[in-house]
Amino acid sequence: MMVWVGLAAAAFLASGLAIAYVIGGATVLAFLATDNSRYLAILPQQIFSKIDVFALMAMPLFILAGELMNRGGITGALINLSMALVGRVRGGLGHVNILTSVFFAGISGSAVADAAALSNTLVPEMTRRGYSLTYASAVTAASSIIGPIVPPSIILIFYGALMGTSVTALFLAGIVPGLVLAAALLVVNGAFAVRQDHPRVEKADMPPFLPTLIHSLPAMSLPIIILGGIVFGWMTPTEAAAVAVFAALGAGWFYAGLSGGQVVEALRRTAILSGSIFIIICAVSALGHLGALERVPEAISDMVARLGLGPAGYMLAMNVIFLLAGMVLDIPVALALLVPLLAPVALAQGADPVHLGIVLCFNLCIGLVSPPMGGCLLVVSAVTGVNYWKLARAVLPFVLTQIAVLALLVNVPGLSLWLPRAFGLGGGP
Repeated sequence: MMVWVGLAAAAFLASGLAIAYVIGGATVLAFLATDNSRYLAILPQQIFSKIDVFALMAMPLFILAGELMNRGGITGALINLSMALVGRVRGGLGHVNILTSVFFAGISGSAVADAAALSNTLVPEMTRRGYSLTYASAVTAASSIIGPIVPPSIILIFYGALMGTSVTALFLAGIVPGLVLAAALLVVNGAFAVRQDHPRVEKADMPPFLPTLIHSLPAMSLPIIILGGIVFGWMTPTEAAAVAVFAALGAGWFYAGLSGGQVVEALRRTAILSGSIFIIICAVSALGHLGALERVPEAISDMVARLGLGPAGYMLAMNVIFLLAGMVLDIPVALALLVPLLAPVALAQGADPVHLGIVLCFNLCIGLVSPPMGGCLLVVSAVTGVNYWKLARAVLPFVLTQIAVLALLVNVPGLSLWLPRAFGLGGGP
């Protein structure tokens, strides 16, 4: 089956089709080539069952909330708050960059949006104060992947819908790994600051702490609304996403007075992004149905047994596959293609579905700053004008740090699971 899918996909890719149509077209041809054409009649029903998931309703709403906040002038407020907290430390603007990504993560949940916003605002300020353009761009790209890990996270919602895992548990499980990653990046930035003698922010340029904190409260209210409402049972993730949209409108009006045109543009972008994700789900659902008919998950399980891969060995192999996939595929595509095929074996071997989701999503996020297709590298390179491969070399120490954090998460499940367990949502003891 996979040979036919691969050959058809290669032909469609060569024609320049979008990836969703490549997968869908290759799958239909594979149905015919494997003598499963009689099952095509029920394919629409199978596809609809995969998108008729209540948790997926939260996805376009969170995307809209993030789009509204991005256009609402909050970036400056978050940068000023980070500056007030860590600006006086050596290499302060590098720390500000990373800390702003943490705050931004709780609002947009998008690595690319974070990378674009900080490339436009903070990178010029860093270069003006003595940082090299390449280093400023590298730390911006590296810290941007905190966005999809700290809730609200579009990819965690996507994983939860694919695997039937609690989105609330995934959101809680993403908090500590996101903060651990931020701490690791702060350490690396501090080491570069000492080695390259990066400057501190002068006291005269520091914003006053209390007024800055008060001014940032509308921006910081969004993650509080989302997590507080979900964790304490006041709202489902979908309802929290709807409330977040109204909070984003209010914060946007407070900071910059969102115009009607900006709201329309946010709605347009949300429709495009949501539509692209859902068409990918449809295409991969068809492929998954064919895989079930051809018993591909069972074949993978049998191969794992023949190779003698235990839980640790299989988890290592999975992570290598996902790291490679993240370098060349968009995260939704990689999740939709690989999770239904590979995750069931890991779960059968005793992996916790929440821990597995955090590990796999964290893994794929590293691909955003890894060549040849790193999405955040492409965005930062385009905005700042730094050569793509020069930026890829500069970001390498941060990528190695991210892989080290990934290894820590794999081997210490408690980092991901203790918060969900504390609220009665995690598996295991």
